[in-house]
Amino acid sequence: MTATNVPHVDALVAFYETLSAASVARLPEFYAQDAAFKDPFNEVRGVDAIARIFRHMFIQVAEPRFVITGRFTGDDGAMLLWEFYFRTHGPLAQALCLRGATHLRFDADGRVILHRDYWDAAEELYAKLPVLGLLMRGLQRMARA
Repeated sequence: MTATNVPHVDALVAFYETLSAASVARLPEFYAQDAAFKDPFNEVRGVDAIARIFRHMFIQVAEPRFVITGRFTGDDGAMLLWEFYFRTHGPLAQALCLRGATHLRFDADGRVILHRDYWDAAEELYAKLPVLGLLMRGLQRMARA
C-alpha cells in the first residue's frame, strides 16, 4: 500500500473524525449493506449491526472522538492509524486515549466491505482502569523479561 490520497478514504476519515451520535445514521453512505466489522469485542456483519456498535459507543463513554494520525491506501483498501479519546462514566471517571489501527477493504463503489480494528485491549484499556488496571500492571510486570 502506498501513502496516496483516495477521495473515498478522505471522506471516510472526515466522517470518523466528526462522528456523533446523530451522524451514525450516515453509515450507509460509507459502508456496504453486507459489510463485515471486527474489533476486540465485536464481530458482526451488515451496516445495521455496525451502526449499533457505533451507537453503543456513545452510550458507554462520554465525549468519544477519533483522530486519524496516519493512513496508507491501496487500490481497494486502506490502513488507518488512530487515537480514540473519551471519558469514562461514574464516580471514578477519567479521560483516556486508546491507540490502534483499522484495516479497511472497499467495494468497486468505494464503500467499506471490511472494517477490522486492531488494538491491544489489555494495554490500551484494561491497564488504564482503576481497579482492573492494578491487576493488569501486576501481570505485565510478571511477564516482562
